[in-house]
Amino acid sequence: MASDTSDNVSQALVLKTPDTVKATIWSHFGFRNDKEKDKLDKSKAICKVCQMEVKYCGNTTNLRNHMLRHHQDLMSKPSTGSQQMKLKQTLQLPANSARSLKITEAIAGFICKDMRPYSVVENEGFRRLIKVTEPLYVMVSRKRLSEEVIPNMYQSVKEDVKSKLKSAVRVGITSDTWTSVATESYMSVTAHYIDEEWNLISYVLQTTEVETDHRSASLAEMMTVAIEEWGLMSKDPVMVTDNAANMVHAVEIMGLTHVGCFAHIINLASQAGFKLPNIARLLGRVRHIAKFFHRSTTATRILKEKQKLLQLKAHKLTIDVVTRWNSVLEMLERFLEQQPAISAALLSPEVRRKEKDLCSLKEEDITDAEDVVRALKPMKTATQVMSEEKSPTLSVIAPLHAMLLKEMTSLPEDSKVVKDIKDEIKKNLSTRYLNQKDMLHVASAVDPRFKALPFLSEEERDSTFSRLQTEAVVGMEEEASNQDDADDEADGVEEEVQPQPPAANHKQSSTMESLLGEAYRLREEGGAQKTRAEEAEDEIKR
Repeated sequence: MASDTSDNVSQALVLKTPDTVKATIWSHFGFRNDKEKDKLDKSKAICKVCQMEVKYCGNTTNLRNHMLRHHQDLMSKPSTGSQQMKLKQTLQLPANSARSLKITEAIAGFICKDMRPYSVVENEGFRRLIKVTEPLYVMVSRKRLSEEVIPNMYQSVKEDVKSKLKSAVRVGITSDTWTSVATESYMSVTAHYIDEEWNLISYVLQTTEVETDHRSASLAEMMTVAIEEWGLMSKDPVMVTDNAANMVHAVEIMGLTHVGCFAHIINLASQAGFKLPNIARLLGRVRHIAKFFHRSTTATRILKEKQKLLQLKAHKLTIDVVTRWNSVLEMLERFLEQQPAISAALLSPEVRRKEKDLCSLKEEDITDAEDVVRALKPMKTATQVMSEEKSPTLSVIAPLHAMLLKEMTSLPEDSKVVKDIKDEIKKNLSTRYLNQKDMLHVASAVDPRFKALPFLSEEERDSTFSRLQTEAVVGMEEEASNQDDADDEADGVEEEVQPQPPAANHKQSSTMESLLGEAYRLREEGGAQKTRAEEAEDEIKR
């Protein structure tokens, strides 16, 4: 052992370091003397600690990396404090280097995309991750992130989005107010448009705290400021909001076209059905049992045992959320799925001893719950259709609305609870879109899936096609007039080829077809016989 040490020392003594190098890293490296050429061999630097040869390219990068990988303990123990500081600075990436800036940008992007707090850069686990990934990187501070990096990133992204929005002919705006877990009110504004490749593009423009009251005038002012800030008022935007009276009136104050969110209408109609006394009583019992299993560890353990014994899926009971109607359906479906295990668990002496007044549903209650679930299936399917659509959904509203009215018409064989909930939902749906039927029907007429308009009466179809024909002719005349003006201004400039919409390739939607049935399938059967829509198209061309 002593012999090995002496050999290392003797070899280190023959290593020489040129006087011209000043970096402190050279205290650990040197060059061997080339006896044949009688000069130092600078192609390889020799580590004085382990005698390993390290390729030398005129800089100290390879030398630093070698010390970090193999002798990191020595890097923290130089002879003096000042040398330690100089060496540490030498082994760090400069904050303005390309590599360092790229890592900082990636961290800022991670914080924005995943909505992480600025303090994440101070978390031990995160710092270790970055250290393993790039040992030379100096962690960006939360102060620099919040005051410089992310504000600069925001401005860059904002200018890019503004530039893209300028190319949009028309823009749709969706807006909603919501409350955070900290009980703070916010308003979000999102813009939607069709790009030159005929793709639907959406951008969340801003989320702003609502510091004033929620009166229509205040909300109208906030939305107007947002739309003007992004230069969208000239795009003749259409506003889509929920159906709250203050939001509807706010859009009226702004003088913009308003479309109520159809998913929210489904929610309102369903909630109206849930408020019926017999339905509310049934839901209250189910909710009470579900909450009991959520708060009792003993009941939860017994439920799991019964699920295993009865070979049921090990699912927890769900509790509905006030603002989500489909959570009520999910609560009922889960309760019915686990009903045998629930009954067995509630009859367990261990559970009964702690909760004597709790009992499972009666047989007629179970039957009512099953009937409610079946009655609400079309509402669930409609919600899924609106959520799954990747293209603008305005044309889907009219056929879906018509089909839901049909599905919610009670039948002679319906039980009393089904008849009650269907009648209440239909009553609520019947009051919606009364002043927007013309717009919705025209939107469906220009959608190849619904252009036959089978969900309308013959009189409504003829009226819709006549209106569409008139609007198309006026639009074509305006376009021709604008084209003449453009041709005069071009004066010989080569015409730019405008992108054409891609060939229709609507993906089959089993969800939509299951709900709309004939209204959806008729689009496949128009080969031999011309529809009224096609006749209107021919008239427009003539």
